[in-house]
Amino acid sequence: MKLEIVTPEATLLNSEVNSVSVPGIEGEFQMLNNHAAIVSILVNGNVKFKGDAINIDEEFKNKFIQNNDEFILAINSGTIEMKDNKVIVLAD
Repeated sequence: MKLEIVTPEATLLNSEVNSVSVPGIEGEFQMLNNHAAIVSILVNGNVKFKGDAINIDEEFKNKFIQNNDEFILAINSGTIEMKDNKVIVLAD
């Protein structure tokens, strides 16, 4: 599935991933390939994602923490939309 992470400053990521976990209002939840369509508000926490060929632009690599095969981005709040195997995270 495709993951796009957008902030007010820039698009931090646009890459193929295998899974995405986000901090929802009622706790963390995960999306995998072909997940049902969803729209949700995000709270302070971490966006976590895994994939075989994650492609992060050099200028934004310092915003992500890599823990083995998992990448982590801390956010303050945001929204997420999953539709047609594409996840869009609008984050602060």
